[in-house]
Amino acid sequence: MSNTPIKYAIVIEDAGANYFAYVPDLPGCVATGSTVEETEGAIREAIPFHLEGLRSDNLPIPRASSRVEYFEVAA
Repeated sequence: MSNTPIKYAIVIEDAGANYFAYVPDLPGCVATGSTVEETEGAIREAIPFHLEGLRSDNLPIPRASSRVEYFEVAA
């Protein structure tokens, strides 16, 4: 196992009654929260837990390949 950190992109969406977060490069790694901050904290805790599960199942750790960019348009 490498000690090189992996930087995964996270997406946080407004789900109406709460917020929902996921990691595009880690299918199944999700979290929810009442606020953006709570949701971000929850997904940051979920990522190492998800990776631990992959390792214990002898599955490969996905590369971080998603990129996040913003495109601004006039509304």
